[in-house]
Amino acid sequence: MSDEKHPGGRPALFTSPEELQAKIDHYFDGGHNSRTIIIGKAPNQEKVELPVITITGLAHYLGFESRQSFYDYEKNDKFSYIIKRARLRIEMNYEESLQLMAPTGSIFALKNMGWKDTQSVEQSGQISINLIEKNGN
Repeated sequence: MSDEKHPGGRPALFTSPEELQAKIDHYFDGGHNSRTIIIGKAPNQEKVELPVITITGLAHYLGFESRQSFYDYEKNDKFSYIIKRARLRIEMNYEESLQLMAPTGSIFALKNMGWKDTQSVEQSGQISINLIEKNGN
């Protein structure tokens, strides 16, 4: 038995930014899942393959055991920019899908990415309120 101490923890999944970037590029270039949708009504129906690009899908594809592990890589200066760009690309995909017929899922995902659904009400004109003081009544 060796007297050398094991450094502990799981070995890093990626040793260089280039290695991580290559794997991320492969995910976006076809390593992701896809979904077939049918557009139009018979007899003019058309089947279209749409990419299904998600944070969880990317994390799984890269070999992480959780989304949190994927996010933790962003804390490493060596990989931070690459992870931020990948997240931005996924966010862009959700934003683009808002133009589809049923954007509810994309709205939900974008809200979880920090987007806010806000409304503002603008009022114009003056409102006067007259207060009448009652003495002892």
